[in-house]
Amino acid sequence: MKAVAQPAEPIAAQADGAPDDAAFLRAMGKRVREARDRRGLSRRALSESAEVSERYLAQLEGGEGNASVVLLRRVAAALRVPVTDLVGGNETPVEERLIRRFFERLPPHRLEDVIFRLMRDFGQNDAARRTHIALTGLRGAVKSTLGAALAKQLRYPFIELDREIEREAALPLSEVFMLYGQAGFRRIERRCLENVIGREEPFVLAAGGGIVSDPETYNLLLVHCCTVWIKASPEEHMARVVAQGDFRPMDGNAGAMDDLRRILAARDPLYAKADATIDTTGERFDASLAKLTSAIAGMARDTVHPESRRIHG
Repeated sequence: MKAVAQPAEPIAAQADGAPDDAAFLRAMGKRVREARDRRGLSRRALSESAEVSERYLAQLEGGEGNASVVLLRRVAAALRVPVTDLVGGNETPVEERLIRRFFERLPPHRLEDVIFRLMRDFGQNDAARRTHIALTGLRGAVKSTLGAALAKQLRYPFIELDREIEREAALPLSEVFMLYGQAGFRRIERRCLENVIGREEPFVLAAGGGIVSDPETYNLLLVHCCTVWIKASPEEHMARVVAQGDFRPMDGNAGAMDDLRRILAARDPLYAKADATIDTTGERFDASLAKLTSAIAGMARDTVHPESRRIHG
């Protein structure tokens, strides 16, 4: 039978409301003993590691110790637990201790990703999140065209984040970069995204391809929106940009395709953090739209049954 965690019980208090020192010491001794058992240490081994006497440890675990801060810090360090685990006023639930130990053992490069996933999957109102749809991907991914068509199907407003930035700055996008620089542009982008997310209404949003270069802004998008990466090959990206009448990427730049490949390779792991990915390489528009519609429907089902949600990246 699955054990049910019992609610934490506070340390007993004396009749006059003052903390009961004896109960406090007993609880602390119990926590020290449990931590030693988890580490598989004998009292002698812990004594040697913490550089305190076995007699002191016996008194401490028996609830008879009058622990000095310095000695207690040594014991905590030897047990590899925070000193607060040993002196906390209340019994910590088993689940909370397990979660804390899990985080403590994670390598630093994994910690951010785990925290993000928890925030995305458990920190937001799922009903609101699934009506906030964001499309990401490099320029030439036809995010705007697909996004507008999807919004029409869903009867949601369609928003282009770049146009929101232009309205906020009262300047064309190219001049925003020239006037404020990359850092200034990203600040305006974040402010505009916050304004969009703060709206009560559903929406379909086409984000700029470079939004992934600012971790805070990108995480904001991922946490608050159901995101889809509109993916394509480097050749397809370039062909679509040129087909739109923009020849600037090719002008005087024989290595433009190599540059594009490097950018895609660097950003692929970031784009892959989206809830879903659709590859539009070599596909007709109606086929890509059908894929996108199917992906959105799948994410809505996963919201109702979160245990089946796919994690990308």
